[in-house]
Amino acid sequence: AIEVGRTRLLIAGTILTLAFATVGYRLVDLAVLQGAEEPRVAHAPRSATIQTDRADIVDRTGVILATSLRTASLYANPRRVLDPASAARRLVTVMPQLDKVEITSKLKSKRSFVWLARNLTPRQQWEINRLGIPGLDFRREATRVYPHGNLAAHVVGFVDVDDRGLAGVEKTFDDALQRRHAPLELALDLRMQYVLCGELDKAKDEFQAIGATGVVLDVQTGEIRAMCSLPDFDPNRASRASEDQRFNSAALGVYELGSVFKIFTVAMALDAGIVKLSDRYDATKPLRVSRFTIRDYHAKRRWLSVSEIFMYSSNIGAARMAVDVGAKAQRAFLGRVGLLDAAPIELPEVGAPMTPRVWRPVNTMTIGFGHGIAVSPIQFAAAAAAMVNGGVYHPPTLLKRDSAAATGKRVISKRTSNQMRRLMRLVVEHGTGRKAAATGYLVGGKTGTAEKQGHGGYRRRALLSSFLGAFPINDPRFVVLAVLDEPRGNAKTQGYATGGWVAAPVIGRVVRRIAPLVGINPIDEAAPGVRRDLAIDLKTEGRRLASF
Repeated sequence: AIEVGRTRLLIAGTILTLAFATVGYRLVDLAVLQGAEEPRVAHAPRSATIQTDRADIVDRTGVILATSLRTASLYANPRRVLDPASAARRLVTVMPQLDKVEITSKLKSKRSFVWLARNLTPRQQWEINRLGIPGLDFRREATRVYPHGNLAAHVVGFVDVDDRGLAGVEKTFDDALQRRHAPLELALDLRMQYVLCGELDKAKDEFQAIGATGVVLDVQTGEIRAMCSLPDFDPNRASRASEDQRFNSAALGVYELGSVFKIFTVAMALDAGIVKLSDRYDATKPLRVSRFTIRDYHAKRRWLSVSEIFMYSSNIGAARMAVDVGAKAQRAFLGRVGLLDAAPIELPEVGAPMTPRVWRPVNTMTIGFGHGIAVSPIQFAAAAAAMVNGGVYHPPTLLKRDSAAATGKRVISKRTSNQMRRLMRLVVEHGTGRKAAATGYLVGGKTGTAEKQGHGGYRRRALLSSFLGAFPINDPRFVVLAVLDEPRGNAKTQGYATGGWVAAPVIGRVVRRIAPLVGINPIDEAAPGVRRDLAIDLKTEGRRLASF
């Protein structure tokens, strides 16, 4: 009997020792070996359905544009809640934004798992813990945070409550951001973004415009250094933004941009050898084609050289020049510079251009001065960059690109590109874009003013005013585009709301502020070498081209 008793005691002691050892190991495992996360209850969503680790998005200098922070989310097992009405009432005292009726309904349900609130602050979690309500618990999740708020909202985009990309780069690279650990590096320079958006916002307010958009693009690589669309929104609170605020006018919006399009008309005519800068066109009176009449805003009422047509922004001269080029050649040229297809940028919100179904002679003429074709500002900026960078088109991109590895296709000759630089400098020195001048930085560019379409035709008082600038124009590094939507003239502009009055000054201010940031030093604009490189002969002694 004694031996049997000893054996039983030994067996019982062994079992108890193993049990306590198992419990001890489990405690060590939970407290030390595993990560500091809340345990998952049987009815909580599985970790595979909740994104907890998403790569950062940074600008080209490494500044964080989007990152993920660990937060706690509150859930409940209604079956364990003793008094749903009291629990809801107490919760609302800690989190007033909760709806007491809705919370009460959730806590009275027959389910074993319901979400009550997502992404709590540490203080909110602590206050709820102090309530000591049975049946409530927390789960660790990742919250996407955008430290710079509105500043690059349309580029970066935003995610939903479960960390899935819904817009912008967040949506385009959703899978990659979930898989990768290294940050996604964009071409944006947040310093340039700040300058561009700030200046556009000032101009929008000053001229009471309903919107504004702008782009800064590297002409040698196609990298988008800044892209702004106003009105904008805070991606940290994207659900509160209106449709107008979320609309990306720089990439998704397509517009008839007006006379800035003369950059392409003149470039293709020069490159095809159809005209020389000294050749002249008849601009003595309005041009009537069928039921349409083409007029000049500031009519000179005389024959104008190609240089003067560009400098004074003559619609009549540009229309005649486009006819000489021809519809087939015009369409082919615009296709080569990316204006007939949606811009190939890394955003889901990209607008397709609007072009004529049938390219009639009148379409050729109106497209010559920027009407009858609608493109996005991103498309336009990338195409214009090819006109000044030596003639090579680089597709626009939001990703940081190694300039040495950047590839492009030649669309015009270097000679034509040099001529376009001279013409664009002429516009700022003596033409419609003088207010875009930035002393020492050799800005060249082109103004644009277009009437917006409405029901029954164009609305004369609803303008889209723009300016495309490039600097330094003797050896361009960047193009800068600014567009104001329905600006109103004021006493400062003598009542005018055209591109030269409202958009050109924006370019001048942006250039003066961003040039020092990227190491572009001011130069002597009167230096003999500079004057020689940009000289242009305005004598009107070339042949006369009537076109029709």
